[in-house]
Amino acid sequence: MKILIVGSGGREHAIAWSVAKSSKVDKIYCAPGNAGIAEFAECVEIGAMEFEKLAAFAKEKEIDLTIIGMDDPLVGGVVDVFEAEGLRVFGPRKNAAILEGSKAFSKDLMRKYNIPTAGYENFTDAEEALAYLENAKFPIVLKADGLALGKGVLICNTLEEAKEGVKSIMLDKQFGSAGNVMVVEEFMTGREVSVLSFVDGTTVKTMTSAQDHKRAKDGDQGLNTGGMGTFSPSPFYTKEIEEYCEKYIFQPTVDAMKAEGREFKGIIFFGLMLTEDGPKVLEYNARFGDPETQVVLPRMKSDIIEVMEACIDGTLDRINLEFEDNAAVCVVLASDGYPVKYDKGFEISGLDTFKEHDGYYCFHAGTKFADGKIVTNGGRVLGVTAEGADLKEARKNAYAATEWITFQNKYMRNDIGKAIDDKLASEGF
Repeated sequence: MKILIVGSGGREHAIAWSVAKSSKVDKIYCAPGNAGIAEFAECVEIGAMEFEKLAAFAKEKEIDLTIIGMDDPLVGGVVDVFEAEGLRVFGPRKNAAILEGSKAFSKDLMRKYNIPTAGYENFTDAEEALAYLENAKFPIVLKADGLALGKGVLICNTLEEAKEGVKSIMLDKQFGSAGNVMVVEEFMTGREVSVLSFVDGTTVKTMTSAQDHKRAKDGDQGLNTGGMGTFSPSPFYTKEIEEYCEKYIFQPTVDAMKAEGREFKGIIFFGLMLTEDGPKVLEYNARFGDPETQVVLPRMKSDIIEVMEACIDGTLDRINLEFEDNAAVCVVLASDGYPVKYDKGFEISGLDTFKEHDGYYCFHAGTKFADGKIVTNGGRVLGVTAEGADLKEARKNAYAATEWITFQNKYMRNDIGKAIDDKLASEGF
């Protein structure tokens, strides 16, 4: 098979790595790709939002399956364009990708179908939002309705912060048109868990659990980012919680989308909060998470192409989705100053060391070739991932591997998974 992957980050690198393991695959292309993806795929200079060019390329190269990695093209309708050309593509159509594309839509869907989530109200008028906040309970959460690179969520501890948040989102348009509608949401407390799933429109099969670290600095301080690291599995996502989620969240979401005439085929990422009142949905994504993919796919035993084809064909119920009984931790190496201002173009050294060690991976998020060298080309540069028998060992391995890599302005959090270490240690694990 010939495969085309659309995207250019660490998630797409992990997908390319996983696809390359499939016995069904002969050739991989990636548009636009990056320096790490180039190890597995031929990178082509077509942007992820150039739908017509992507479809034309897929026809010209007789691509058997295109995998859409990113949220923007999915929400923009790339799958519809491919299907109209008779091309086989993995990902939800535009009318299903709205599950991620509009937080107001997803909240209304959960309310209508009794899927557990935080209390909320949607606003299109800033003055009405401000009036509502005068009598609100704090802290409270403000969310830009549309896509905002994982940064359109503000947690406000006071009325003054909330007023400033409304100004940023709705009036100053800090997140562009994503702020035309704003969700004001009850603040939930508990453990966050990410559960990615394969969906074929009717059947949902979940992958192993994970937990992301969004804040830029140690101790969950600093600004929200696209993710500074992650680990898998979550020890707090127990069998009992999984069974509850399958009954009240996962399957009901798939059924709700079908009932709304928005059959979902592809990946649903369930962002959950394990509250005192039980698990509740924080958010949905309509694609693999980044960097969650970098710890989930290395642990997956099943052939990713086989699973994706089953999603497209509606035969997912026949697939036995299997994962290794181990753990993985990913530490993001970023450019100092991310997510605000940072320099690019610094040479990266030490990448070849990963080829000498099994169970260690270096997924490229923001890199490119320059004068025959691999250089930094983004805020999040690399995702250093390592496996271990348990989370403690995986964490130790991942941090050891971060020392193999050097580049100017290298920055990382030093506490990815540390809270889990401390929690398990206190409970005698």
